[in-house]
Amino acid sequence: MADRKVRVRFAPSPTGALHIGGVRTALYNYLFARQHGGEMVFRIEDTDSSRFVPGAEEYIIESFKWLGINFDEGVSFGGSFGPYRQSERRAIYKEYVDRLLADGKAYIAFDTPVELDAKRAEIKNFQYDAHTRMMMRNSLTLSKEEVDSLVADGVQYVVRFKVEPGEDIHIHDMIRGEVVIKSDILDDKVLYKSADELPTYHLANIVDDHLMEISHVIRGEEWLPSAPLHVLLYRAFGWADTMPSFAHLPLLLKPDGKGKLSKRDGDRLGFPVFPLEWHDPKTGEVSSGFRESGYFPEAVINFLALLGWNPGTEQELFTIDELVEQFDIAKCSKAGARFDYKKGIWFNHEYILRKSNEEIASLFAPIVAGNGVDETLERVTQVVAMMKDRVDFVHDLWELCSFFFIPPTEYDEKTVRKRWKDNSAVVMGELADLLGSLDDFSIENQEAKVFAWVEEKGYKLGDVMNAFRLALVGIGKGPGMFDISAFLGKDETLRRLHAAIDVLK
Repeated sequence: MADRKVRVRFAPSPTGALHIGGVRTALYNYLFARQHGGEMVFRIEDTDSSRFVPGAEEYIIESFKWLGINFDEGVSFGGSFGPYRQSERRAIYKEYVDRLLADGKAYIAFDTPVELDAKRAEIKNFQYDAHTRMMMRNSLTLSKEEVDSLVADGVQYVVRFKVEPGEDIHIHDMIRGEVVIKSDILDDKVLYKSADELPTYHLANIVDDHLMEISHVIRGEEWLPSAPLHVLLYRAFGWADTMPSFAHLPLLLKPDGKGKLSKRDGDRLGFPVFPLEWHDPKTGEVSSGFRESGYFPEAVINFLALLGWNPGTEQELFTIDELVEQFDIAKCSKAGARFDYKKGIWFNHEYILRKSNEEIASLFAPIVAGNGVDETLERVTQVVAMMKDRVDFVHDLWELCSFFFIPPTEYDEKTVRKRWKDNSAVVMGELADLLGSLDDFSIENQEAKVFAWVEEKGYKLGDVMNAFRLALVGIGKGPGMFDISAFLGKDETLRRLHAAIDVLK
């Protein structure tokens, strides 16, 4: 086991949008594999054809492409262990179903839904197991001739795994340590259904992991109850020596209240729970995505990495390479991790600060153009340099920065009442004359000349600058006034000053 090459897998079902909890599971698999020089397999578990949703598989692949989580092999990536889509592996699974039946480790059951419901009504907390299987209609209670006849007549059946009672099943979990489950609490799980000639998750999962040489299974806590059955199946096939190591990750919990994170929480509190926007082909409902909401993929990765894992230091901002280097699956929490979406917003803000002004400007420029402004990238970059520390998302810049490109057509009433004094029109006229006389319109020269003028006239600096800001911006917010006027240039600054004087009087 110690010499095995690390091979992990992420195996979603194409039943809809990829939940952010699934993204975190994939991320932890990715970090673990890269840290150990291993490989990551992308497998599609589509044995439940009734739940298949068109477009889901493509959506999942696009999500990981956007996030920068790269697979080494699998569906759409190729590899020597395919096919990687379970619906294309029917013959493989049937071979292993027949092997369990031949070895007496599984049996055929013909019980109809009506018969099962009747037994549940008859026996409180009914479970199909060693205590009840001999009351049921299966190959353990019927003769071989009866079984063969029913199968030949096309009667639908399932194959159940035969769990023997009285055994302690030991599971070593890399996060939770030694977990012991008594086999008595397990039911005889269905492994195969004749109706669609496909296995259930439990059998397909084990066969695929073995044949694809998966060394470590890192998955959500919700799969922990399945682990004992998977251990028993490995033993039943004689594969105990190649059984993968398990790690069951903590749940992602609601930002408030109890329970695991759901799409309803995102709808209620206004944050996405899917990596990309999802258009449900069945209902037509559109759900928001992190990408379309303006998050950087690096920020999402950084945010998710720390939901359930702690590096043991004060560091919060990690590149993907730093995460690979420092990730330790043994340091994952056993308890659920609360999904603090506000922290996710904080991460995005930090990544805006980390990125160059030029990179942010290249993202902001199309928004500027979309608002009917024809501006050079160099000028947009200058605005970004002044304003990017004030926003959490690039798309927030326009509302905050539009005054750089479009002069105000109206003035905030509250700011006018507070900042535009009885003598402001006169003072702004004098300021316009002063600024108009300057040949050097640099920030430094404007500041020196205006401050000297204010002092000479005995004006209150705050009153002058507040009225100046209102005239140029239309509200009482923004960066330094001379940064604004220098960007606008002399002609536009004077035009805005005179317009404000005309309107506000």
